[in-house]
Amino acid sequence: MASNAQTKTPAELDPDTRARIEDAMLRIFSRREFHKVGMADIAREARVSLQTLYKYYGSKETLLFSGLDSWLGQLTQRMLDHLQGIQTYKDRLRKVFWVVLDYFEANPRVAQVMTTSVYVSAWRNEPSFRQPQLMGEFLRVLAEGREQGVLTDEVDEKTLLDFIYGVGSRVIGMWMHRGMREPLAERADVLFEMVWRAIAKPSKNN
Repeated sequence: MASNAQTKTPAELDPDTRARIEDAMLRIFSRREFHKVGMADIAREARVSLQTLYKYYGSKETLLFSGLDSWLGQLTQRMLDHLQGIQTYKDRLRKVFWVVLDYFEANPRVAQVMTTSVYVSAWRNEPSFRQPQLMGEFLRVLAEGREQGVLTDEVDEKTLLDFIYGVGSRVIGMWMHRGMREPLAERADVLFEMVWRAIAKPSKNN
């Protein structure tokens, strides 16, 4: 029986091997619930030994959380890239909203994994849950809006983030539930305008 003692970190893996493992677990976890997946399933799909998985990840939970950290890191980088050169505040926030929808439209399996395979009670205890760079960028943009007097000051940035995240999560979740028949990001502008009316100061709505 393989040991679950982790002796190395995923960062020490050969990049191609790590990518193969992440692709494999994305395919598997997006099709099956967490408790129905075994480490052997992932090893077989990724064409690596079970020993390799335990050596670099230690457990199925760590494997999944490592994948989430990697996938959400890609979202963070896309957001940073797209925000370059955008001057007006509303357009910056609009772009943040669009990038999130566009990312999950292009990567619906990531959204599926987050919906069906992640136990939030366990994930919240992991560093990957906090996503300091991603959440920090969200909060920085929201803080900028409050400093400029553009966004409502009735609540703090964290509450604004919760509101936007709640809308985005619902939209993405129902898009998947309804069969992903329509392009998700194409609705970003109209959905953002609805969000904007809720979070902007009344004088800034127009």
